[in-house]
Amino acid sequence: MAEYLASIFGTEKDKVNCSFYFKIGACRHGDRCSRLHNRPTFSQTIVLLNIYHNPQNSAQSAEGLGCAMSHVEMQEQYDAFFQEVFTEMEEKYGEVEEMHVCDNLGDHLVGNVYVKFRREEAAEKAVMDLNNRWFNGQPIHAELSPVTDFREASCRQYEMGECSRGGFCNFMHLKAISRELRRELYGRQSLQPGARSRSRQHSRSRSRSLRHWRVQQQSGRF
Repeated sequence: MAEYLASIFGTEKDKVNCSFYFKIGACRHGDRCSRLHNRPTFSQTIVLLNIYHNPQNSAQSAEGLGCAMSHVEMQEQYDAFFQEVFTEMEEKYGEVEEMHVCDNLGDHLVGNVYVKFRREEAAEKAVMDLNNRWFNGQPIHAELSPVTDFREASCRQYEMGECSRGGFCNFMHLKAISRELRRELYGRQSLQPGARSRSRQHSRSRSRSLRHWRVQQQSGRF
């Protein structure tokens, strides 16, 4: 019996634990879900809830203001956001294996940023620290996530441009960064220590002017 329960844990056959929360770390039913959301006490992955605001999806989008952004401008803006968050995570908490940003529209996934660290200790430190910080004028809500395999959590149809559910799909629509930025952020992980340090210095210099991070103070923020 125990072996059977273990084999179906987090699957559709599991009538006790929520399979969606187990796979993607979020559930559209939230606290109203009839199944359990077993929040991890340790994990390599953290999620920053609703931290990315896609101008295309915002009520105050450039289109609404009559000055639509081009695809190139949108990608540059997104790359700048991604690089800033990625660099901040590595500099302050530890080596990042993967980082992903949800492009979904459902309340449980919209704007979520998932960061998978190499070490669980780095993830724990990040959660404790980030919940006392602000980003772009808003308080950060960070928590440990059960997601470790993003291939299982992501929507295959979205990757092929064929998802019929659109932004309200229950699986992650992971927004892609440019190839150049991917090489810069992830390619350096195979470099020698000295070269990697120089690459980090380069990333810091590029993103320094884009910093939106603040530490929460007793009076609120500064």
